[in-house]
Amino acid sequence: MSVKVRIGTRSSPMALAQADRVSAALTALDPDVAVEIVPFTTSGDKWMGPLSQLGGKGAFTKEVDAALVEGTCDLCVHCVKDIPGDRDLPEGTVIAAHLERDDVRDALVHPGGLSLSDLPDGSRIGTSSPRRAAQLALHWPRLSPLPIRGNANTRLAKLDAGDFDALLLAVSGLERLALTDRITEILDVDTMVPAIGSGTLALQCRTDDTPVRDLVARLDDPMTSWRTEAERSMLRALNGHCHSPIAGYAIQESEGVLSLHGRVMSLDGSTVLEARESGADATALGTSVAEALLRQGARELIDSLAE
Repeated sequence: MSVKVRIGTRSSPMALAQADRVSAALTALDPDVAVEIVPFTTSGDKWMGPLSQLGGKGAFTKEVDAALVEGTCDLCVHCVKDIPGDRDLPEGTVIAAHLERDDVRDALVHPGGLSLSDLPDGSRIGTSSPRRAAQLALHWPRLSPLPIRGNANTRLAKLDAGDFDALLLAVSGLERLALTDRITEILDVDTMVPAIGSGTLALQCRTDDTPVRDLVARLDDPMTSWRTEAERSMLRALNGHCHSPIAGYAIQESEGVLSLHGRVMSLDGSTVLEARESGADATALGTSVAEALLRQGARELIDSLAE
């Protein structure tokens, strides 16, 4: 018997490209699957002010999550980095799969092709991420991070209009939009530690929707899920919010062993707390790294940034 899957997604060009990717993967699994993409314009997409005034990153997911719970769609496609770390998933929903992870790194986009180190003092760097701004202040304090909102296409248009001198964007996002030709520098993961869950798409279903859940589970990449759980476990234990400069990146260190690098910073980059540990149990590893950061004062640092 064929299964119909309505994919709920944000309506931005990148989100629609991500939904198309999932649609293609589902039909490749089973040509009889009927897929419909249901776009939503979320409050985070419409609001151009600070995300903290809308409750943080949940502004990009709550409308789509509500549609899933209400039955308007059967599957949500979320960037893991947009899923809040300080609250549970909506009751009755579950992450059924993580797609194979894309590039986790951050990229500089500069119209003249310069690198961050070559940019003139005071250059205006557009970024909506406290994590990027803090690490920019840490490594390139002579540059000026400025807030920017809107999807990647909107931000690039603002750059081209001269509103900013350069942008920091996700490599994976530019890849999904076929805009990698705009990249002028890719930053290494030890200098610009990635966002929690960077480069990863999560597929969320209703817990009791067995046909869709079983189908979607076949798309899960176990290595990506393993690494994501370590990073998300750290974020949960830190109880980080949308304006917390928290970074974390897990890699496979050896067979059956993960290494997790966690970093918590002040917005101006003057305080940097770091921990790096290894282990086989992703949840325990993330919790342990978080505890190491908390012993260094991460709780006070994160709470000082809450509004």
